[in-house]
Amino acid sequence: MEEAVTIADLYGRNAVREALKSEADLQHISLAKGARHGVIEDIRRLAKTAGVPVREVDRRVLDRRFPGKNHQGVAATLAELAYVEWEDIVRRAKAKGEAPLILLLDDIEDPQNLGAIMRSVDAFGAHGIIIPKRRAAGLTEGTMKAACGAGEHVPVARVANLVNTLKALKKEGFWVCGSAADGTDMYDTDLTGPLVLVIGNEGKGMGRLVTETCDFIASIPIGGQVGSLNASVACGILLAEISRQRRLKR
Repeated sequence: MEEAVTIADLYGRNAVREALKSEADLQHISLAKGARHGVIEDIRRLAKTAGVPVREVDRRVLDRRFPGKNHQGVAATLAELAYVEWEDIVRRAKAKGEAPLILLLDDIEDPQNLGAIMRSVDAFGAHGIIIPKRRAAGLTEGTMKAACGAGEHVPVARVANLVNTLKALKKEGFWVCGSAADGTDMYDTDLTGPLVLVIGNEGKGMGRLVTETCDFIASIPIGGQVGSLNASVACGILLAEISRQRRLKR
């Protein structure tokens, strides 16, 4: 297990509610005095069931904690999260008796994108995410808010060298599938085996060495006037197709 990372605060009604639903390890919840929105009452009920203390505070306290942020009168303090080793993700998949599916993110910089990708990973049954240690988004408050509770279920590994990690995964029997507009149509690509799906940087796409390490490249057939998709959107579409193919194969 790699080092723990303290995610001090999570804010926003839906983010806190989803964290409670996912049985995240919350230390306590802060609610603005007088808040009686329907979601707030749901948070109170879930917190009581989970045994998480709820504190009522002046709204200005939350304004000071989250300057310029739309906290909606709700915040939670989480316990420490931890990165894992990529080998832990592989073991997790094998323990489930499933063909392993791992996301490798090549320098995704926006915490919102990482959080959205975590939601897709959880939704479509992938087993974890690998990110680089430098020049990339990590487990931050913004990431966890965007993940809306999925961050508690999706293991994330950080590695020093993406190419070396991909080579090691190949030795473990994985195929490496990159994603780019000039690849083979994803509907014509077999995505059912042990797979590492690589998602490139928001602006530059995959790096040259990472691209050269891929076994094949898949693309999403799109029309319209805009020829590209947001990284997290593309990731969700590819994961949905992988999930579809695997269900058909079963």
